[in-house]
Amino acid sequence: MENRVYNFSAGPSMLPLEALERAGKEITNYQGSGMSVMEMSHRSKVFQKIFDDTQEKFRRALKVPEGYKVLFLQGGASTQFSAVPLNLIGATGRADYAVTGNFAKLAYKEAQKYGEISVAASSEDENHTYIPVQSQLKLDPKASYFYYCANNTIYGTEWQYVPETGDVPLVCDMSSDILSRPVDVSKYGVIFAGAQKNMAPAGLTVVIVKESLAGKELPYTPLMLGYKTMIDKDSMYNTPPCWCIYMLGLTLDWLESQGGVEGMEKIKHGKAKFLYDVLDDSRLFTCAAQPGSRSDMNVTFRSVSEELDAKFIAEATAAGFTNLKGHRNVGGMRASIYNAMPVEGVEKLAGFIQKFDKEN
Repeated sequence: MENRVYNFSAGPSMLPLEALERAGKEITNYQGSGMSVMEMSHRSKVFQKIFDDTQEKFRRALKVPEGYKVLFLQGGASTQFSAVPLNLIGATGRADYAVTGNFAKLAYKEAQKYGEISVAASSEDENHTYIPVQSQLKLDPKASYFYYCANNTIYGTEWQYVPETGDVPLVCDMSSDILSRPVDVSKYGVIFAGAQKNMAPAGLTVVIVKESLAGKELPYTPLMLGYKTMIDKDSMYNTPPCWCIYMLGLTLDWLESQGGVEGMEKIKHGKAKFLYDVLDDSRLFTCAAQPGSRSDMNVTFRSVSEELDAKFIAEATAAGFTNLKGHRNVGGMRASIYNAMPVEGVEKLAGFIQKFDKEN
């Protein structure tokens, strides 16, 4: 499509063009209903069908087993930093947190309001450039849950394994790599993800909850943060983020056309490897994250100086590659290559990097 840039933003990020075009066609009159999805009552039969179909497609994509509920909520992943301890910490009053980046640290700080929180692992000693290995995890067998963030958007690291925690339920923030690789949901107590990286526009948070963990929230848990409240009302205690749920449905249709989550894993890993190889071969650029911990979603890199970084970002933007400036905590550059970033976009960026490398 003409005039579309390659948007490497960390989120809100690119959506599949196919999903956007379909939404555009249906925006004023959804399937003969005479109205937009944005104008519909969430209690209407037409919207209920969109809701049910999207839930069913999501369960199918991640092979969500029986005994787990998929909730479509609001408040972003950051609201879950409070909801998780409020709902789960009552079991023993204790929890373990792996602090491997900015959002894990925020979640850890928030959880401290509600119980005794231990740092089971931290990568702060090396500015979050690596993911701790299983043997480095200091596990409390009496913890109510173990919490980690699967992919660290700011630092460009990603967990390449699922922590083994025995009987302690796993809680995972998968905001930035959900639907990019298969997940054995049965290993988790709670999985949550903000939609604006790989699923839909900002405004929707998907939460997968093991039903047996719900209904034990702390007595002062706000009504809207109780998992049991949302399970009992099937995410519709109040008006859910209707448009975003609809967009998630369109994105899931597109995902299926790419071979589902398994097909996407091959595509995204190919894109990331291609970009990392070019960066590793360059004389000017270095990757921030250590090999073995590198993210397939957020590639963080820098040149030999801040002046050259600024020059690279300016020239890249002029060439149609936007939002490549790294986060202030890391500096340099960050290319976020979520599911909707086409292979062609990564190849063109890699070509631009090689050209810049030669010229400078």
